[in-house]
Amino acid sequence: MSYYIFLTNKGSTYQPYSESIEPDCNNAQLIGISSRDNEDAAFKNLKKEKIHFSTMSFNDVYCYKLDSDNIIKYFKLK
Repeated sequence: MSYYIFLTNKGSTYQPYSESIEPDCNNAQLIGISSRDNEDAAFKNLKKEKIHFSTMSFNDVYCYKLDSDNIIKYFKLK
């Protein structure tokens, strides 16, 4: 069984303390993480677990296979 991370490019965000009425940049948004034997089965499982998907306005989703169970490592940009 493998883990898959599902994302969408349909979104935008503001930087902290932004005063702009327009978003500062486009971004990817995390939809969820699911595990199954393949991408299609993992996506079906994700939709079953996250019933609120029907209220979301985006439709295009893509995934990456997570290859290992590595510990999360955090970084700072500044």
